[in-house]
Amino acid sequence: MTLRRRVLPTVLALVLLVAGCGAQGDEKAQVKTGPGVTDDTISLGILTDMTGPFKASALTRMKGYELYLKQVNDRGGICGRRVELKQKDHAYDVQKALDAYFDLEPQVLGLLELAGTPMTAAIEPDIMQTRTLTAPASWAASLLGNPHMMIVGTTYDLDVINGLDHYKRRGVIKEGDTVGHVFASGSYGDNAVEGSRFVGQQWNMKIAEQAIGETTADLSQQIAALKAAGAKAVVLSTTPAQTAAAVGVAAALKWDVPFMVNVVGFDTAILDSPVGAAVEKQVSVVTSVAPFTGTQEGPREVAAAFNENYPNDKPAIYVDHGYTVAMVFLAVVEKACKNGDLTRDGVLKAFHDTNGLDTKGLTGALHYSLVGRPSATQSYVTKVDRAAPGGLTTVEELFESELVKAKGTRAK
Repeated sequence: MTLRRRVLPTVLALVLLVAGCGAQGDEKAQVKTGPGVTDDTISLGILTDMTGPFKASALTRMKGYELYLKQVNDRGGICGRRVELKQKDHAYDVQKALDAYFDLEPQVLGLLELAGTPMTAAIEPDIMQTRTLTAPASWAASLLGNPHMMIVGTTYDLDVINGLDHYKRRGVIKEGDTVGHVFASGSYGDNAVEGSRFVGQQWNMKIAEQAIGETTADLSQQIAALKAAGAKAVVLSTTPAQTAAAVGVAAALKWDVPFMVNVVGFDTAILDSPVGAAVEKQVSVVTSVAPFTGTQEGPREVAAAFNENYPNDKPAIYVDHGYTVAMVFLAVVEKACKNGDLTRDGVLKAFHDTNGLDTKGLTGALHYSLVGRPSATQSYVTKVDRAAPGGLTTVEELFESELVKAKGTRAK
């Protein structure tokens, strides 16, 4: 589908602020402004799936955004302006996403969330033209070449490498073993399996690959094939429903194999399903964002804020994800404010000048000056635990495999 480029008139204005970027209340600042910025507000966009197949994670992630925005606004906002969200639901439909985007884009400074691989692919060309800083709800390495995309954390392949390193150091797998990998074809799964392939090359392991579609429901054939191949562990780069299906088949086959799952393949709802016990027994989740039960300062702050503001809601790791993205995005906007330029170009400049950003353990330190390179390379490994808020507990804190370092050096 070809996007129609719209040229919208934008008047840049010089405005006097009563307070700017954390300065004293009586300090004045002159700031250039553009789309999404008025004398009183800074508007950021959310274009996500609020009513379709991924609504649970999207709505939970929204709570994380709102928690961090509340903190920012309670301390006076940014550049004396309140930060607000403008939300659009695409229901995981490309045409709805396009229609919503063309309505939303002129109203916002940037997109705090753009969810869905097909939607991102359709909209990405226009993002390049409008120079809109965008945080995709994805860790696909294919997005790294777009200088307007803010990926918060590692990419899927690096998470897989770190996860398999965790298994190797604990004796679950060793050189010469067969490791299975079930992956949903597309930017997510195709990127994730690159991690397994790299591990296989470096450690003389056979990677038994099973590619599936994004909507494949029955994984009996794939899991049976991996069992027959003698896989000592299986990586799942799947949807949550597919994760449940894979583990369910293994349980029915009485195959007690450990599963390492990319974080987007886990949802706490799995624990309430008939395969919940097997998932708890066999599944580990690798993630570049801390789980809700994380012990570092950032995750503790998220948990305290969530419990205070949403005492009757169930938490999930997507709360931490949303909070982290909001923290990083608004740190960039604050930097643009201090530079006196709240235009889109000013925000992009601040974005590419951001390095060593500390998220208090919500993710590794983030670096955005090198387009094409991941912002972070460290991952958490967690274990499914139905007794834990959010369903995950940490079994290894943020770390980086030596293979990730080797892959990064070679990529450079």
